Amino acid sequence: MWFFHRKNKKTVRASPVRFVHFKYDAAQTTSENARHWSMADSLSADGSMTSEVRRTLRNRARYEVANNSYARGMVLTLAADCIGTGPRLQTTSKDETFNSVVESEFAAWANAVSLAERLQTLRMAKITDGEAFAAILKNPKLKHPVHVDLQLIEADRITTPYPSLNQTVDGIEYDKYGAPILYHVASEHPGDSSAWHGAFATIPAEYMIHWFRADRPGQSRGLPEIMPALPLFAQLRRYTLAVLAAAETAADFAAVLYTDAPANGEAQPLEPLDIVSLEKRMATTLPDGWKLGQIKAEQPNTTYTEFKREILSEIGRCLQVPVNILTGDSSRHNYASGRLDHQTFFKSIRVEQSHCERVVLNPLFEIWYREALRVGLLTPPKATKEFYEMIPASYFFWDGMEHVDPVKEAKAATARIQSHVSNLATECAKAGLDWEDVLVQASREQKRMMELGLTSNHAIPAKNKTEKDNEETETDESDS
Repeated sequence: MWFFHRKNKKTVRASPVRFVHFKYDAAQTTSENARHWSMADSLSADGSMTSEVRRTLRNRARYEVANNSYARGMVLTLAADCIGTGPRLQTTSKDETFNSVVESEFAAWANAVSLAERLQTLRMAKITDGEAFAAILKNPKLKHPVHVDLQLIEADRITTPYPSLNQTVDGIEYDKYGAPILYHVASEHPGDSSAWHGAFATIPAEYMIHWFRADRPGQSRGLPEIMPALPLFAQLRRYTLAVLAAAETAADFAAVLYTDAPANGEAQPLEPLDIVSLEKRMATTLPDGWKLGQIKAEQPNTTYTEFKREILSEIGRCLQVPVNILTGDSSRHNYASGRLDHQTFFKSIRVEQSHCERVVLNPLFEIWYREALRVGLLTPPKATKEFYEMIPASYFFWDGMEHVDPVKEAKAATARIQSHVSNLATECAKAGLDWEDVLVQASREQKRMMELGLTSNHAIPAKNKTEKDNEETETDESDS
């Protein structure tokens, strides 16, 4: 369908067509690179990500995460850094009292449904399975006036039960504009030990959360984010086992008997590969012409650590995880390189949190807010139909990223606020704090200190000029 039409068409004489041939090295197929590019195809996003392909990748990713400590630690670290203790709601309507009620009630509901733990599970599933599903449903047994609950669904249960008139991609139906309208969910997991009866439930897209990263236009389902690292994990496992086997083989031989005499020399005859029992702390004699020696252990060699570190660095790159975070070892980093590596990682965390807000939290909050109004938990300042249909402006803030030097970060935040390039709300949000709670607590402390006859100078002793000069000198030396 075309939405734009060209007006006032004029007759234009066609110019002669010229064919220009461009040559690119990467486009050439030679005997040397033919094998390397043999698996390249021109399939569409959904055409290359068939259900069988995604099932195989999911199973392998789950197996690797379950059996490889590096893979497991990387997934747990990403989930913990992204979700943390859970998001906190911040509403920005003009009624401050109403904002406080909404925020406190949403926090109570989030605690009742264990929202933080479920978001961490969704984030881990997104890394391992490539996508995370959750259905928003009503749970009458929930210990909160708002009975909105979140049911996590594994990707294997989203599949197509029967042909549909609409465009369907493995359990998801789309309208003619490409927007999802229905999700088909199997009542039982295909991998359950119990018999599968083939029953399905249909959930409207409004009440289904589908969190995945679309790497290609037209992509409908997700692939494991850890997918590029799966062959590397296998290589790392094989190399580690080979080194261990070589070291064990060398250690299994307590000693060997060898001779420098020729084959027909005068050494005492012995059976080849014969086994001699040796007792601990005992002196013994050897046959004539024979010597006692040990096998020299060649594994692990000096390149073992470097090879593992390079493989782990390549593994972490697909998820933008620095090697010192992946290994839990920063002994090779200094202060500057550690901070520089973490900047890219923290930026990727903020992007993932923003994606989680748009896909998971905002739809969830809208449904929760409407249900809270319906049950009478919230009383808006203007009880009109328009207000009931309007969702208050809100956003979520997360746990702050801990700084290596808190003093420097505090000074920088103070300078940004004083120069009006930032504000208290923004700086508190970076630290995972609610600026209103900070001000209320500061007011309470100030009031209590006045009641006790204290001032801020008593609470925090002022530093003299000598102490300040010493601190500045130490700071300059650490920076250099």
